[in-house]
Amino acid sequence: MSSGTRGFDLLGATCGLLVFAPVMGVVAAAVRLGGKPVFFRQTRLGLGRRPFTILKFRSMVNGKVTPVGRVLRATGLDELPQFINILRGEMSAVGPRPLTGDDVARLGWTGPEYDFRWLARPGLTGLAQIAGSDSPQASLELDRAYLADHDALLDCRLIALSFAVNVLGKARVRQWFRKTKRCT
Repeated sequence: MSSGTRGFDLLGATCGLLVFAPVMGVVAAAVRLGGKPVFFRQTRLGLGRRPFTILKFRSMVNGKVTPVGRVLRATGLDELPQFINILRGEMSAVGPRPLTGDDVARLGWTGPEYDFRWLARPGLTGLAQIAGSDSPQASLELDRAYLADHDALLDCRLIALSFAVNVLGKARVRQWFRKTKRCT
């Protein structure tokens, strides 16, 4: 990763935390009203398949999505704490979705032919996250396409679409994206 990309991540995550601080405060209070803890932590695989602890706002209790969690997931607001993962250097603003070790094993993505996916830090957003997909294989191919041919303009477009998700919801943005294919 170039130092320019890391600088972009640091600036973006810092700005994201500042801009979204009021929203994060409201979300934290809403989640807290439903009980403790406010944050969900889980081990995911990052750059070089190294494990790290991802942060999200808690959206489930006892295996069921909460009413607040439903809204958080639909808008992607549950993922705002991942700005902290970016500041720590565990994630990037844009990249492949961070997966658990169990996900990787279940999908059969353990062989060296899948190593390309872990040559970059996982992203808070990415082509596969924005486009949505019908299958893990389709997501893998979107990750492959992104990693093979990404640039700053594509990253900025994906980030802009992520903000649209926060306002309009994943379903609307994905529907628009699939109709227009404006990022590729």
